[in-house]
Amino acid sequence: MEIDASRWSGDGDFTRVLLAKLRQQPEISGLRIEDAPASRDDVGYSFISNELFVVANRTEHHDVAFRWGVWPIRRSTSVLAITLPDIAALLAADPAIGAPDVSDESMLQYLRTQRIVPAYQTSGYKLIELIRIYMAGTELTR
Repeated sequence: MEIDASRWSGDGDFTRVLLAKLRQQPEISGLRIEDAPASRDDVGYSFISNELFVVANRTEHHDVAFRWGVWPIRRSTSVLAITLPDIAALLAADPAIGAPDVSDESMLQYLRTQRIVPAYQTSGYKLIELIRIYMAGTELTR
């Protein structure tokens, strides 16, 4: 599996958990992760936004159809080995990840928050992590 993390800062514990789970799937041939432009830091909170693009393996299916019931025509179709609903079900089955907070036919979105209190400090900050998962190389059809 190819993983492109050149545009990712490496921040986000939950993002690492998602990467570890997706890395184990043989139906996935590649992952690209990058920081989204919405990431920002302030005094009381840190907002991390990451985007994951999943590249799935494809299988070719060959069919023979008959035009006007007489002439044979060979058709070749490419089918994804894993789809976004399959990934959602796979991640929802893992108790460390759970179901996505928002999902539709083109995206899965997870939002996790945690309070971080560094050693020897009285007040900490809130870490907000937003992760969106997309299928790379597919077109959305309606």
